[in-house]
Amino acid sequence: MLQGHLNNSFLYSPSLVTLDLSFNQLYGSIAKWIDRLSSLNYLILKNNSFEGEVPTHLCKLNQLRLIDLSHNNFFGQIPFCLLDGEDSDAKAPSSVSSPPSPPPGVNGPTPDGNGPMGKEETIPFTTKNVSYLYEGKVLTYMSGIDLSCNKLTGEIPYQIGFLTRIHTLNLSHNNLTGSIPMTFSHLQQIESLDLSYNNLNGKIPPQLVGLYSLSFFRVAYNNLSGKTPEMIYQFATFGESSYEGNPLLCGPPLPKCDANGSSSPMPKASIENDEDNNFIDVEIFYISFTVSYIIVLLGIATILYINPYWRRAWFYHVEMWATSSYYFVVDHLPTPLSLGSM
Repeated sequence: MLQGHLNNSFLYSPSLVTLDLSFNQLYGSIAKWIDRLSSLNYLILKNNSFEGEVPTHLCKLNQLRLIDLSHNNFFGQIPFCLLDGEDSDAKAPSSVSSPPSPPPGVNGPTPDGNGPMGKEETIPFTTKNVSYLYEGKVLTYMSGIDLSCNKLTGEIPYQIGFLTRIHTLNLSHNNLTGSIPMTFSHLQQIESLDLSYNNLNGKIPPQLVGLYSLSFFRVAYNNLSGKTPEMIYQFATFGESSYEGNPLLCGPPLPKCDANGSSSPMPKASIENDEDNNFIDVEIFYISFTVSYIIVLLGIATILYINPYWRRAWFYHVEMWATSSYYFVVDHLPTPLSLGSM
């Protein structure tokens, strides 16, 4: 339930490895002094009310492995240099050096990766749409960016595709535009990629099928078009929910494309076609009824002309029907006497 601005609370903490202020009521922008936290590995600020642009001075934190700024009010474009130092050889987990010793009076992690009281450090992070707690040796191999549920705009920087050691990338629920960078095909260790609920357009790069570690993929509710990636390797496991909400996107597991790669006709057009077909059917009905009626009359006349016995019987029945009708009408008409008595 912490409230207010971040101010200078951690200005003199160069040995700080983890900064987790998630699920509080902090607001304002991220202070510029954060680039002085040269040993920072994990920055978790999710579920607050931070605002402003994602500061580019985060790019100076070349030890940063996990950054979670989700569920805030950040706007503007995504800096192209986030986790920029993650790909250097010095950042390989096997060569990560211990953070420098903290200054007197400041507690910090011990060289074996445990906290000051001997407890293992635990970092919460959401991947594959599920929140996990990472700790121990697994944590040293984990790398990810979560900027979901903000107000970010602009295109996705293609430079993010060169973060070849990243495991999780979540940019969902923003206002991002442009296409999915083809450089994402270089994310060979990525396990979770969520770009849903944005305004992305264009085609899904077919080269993404080469991401053999990918186990969660979602681009739903964008403006993507064309065919879905071929259902091979990991992409054979992704269902319709990964692509839904893109009216111009088609192909398995969505309704298949036609020969031109276009989606099926819109429902409105189908309704109009049905109405046209119904109109044609009614017109044909009236024409066929009239022709059939004429044919029946001509058939009766022909039979009566050829067969004199049936002709005499026909006229006899017509005469009897006319006589019966006459007497029926006469018997039921009121007489002048009865009218006078009324």
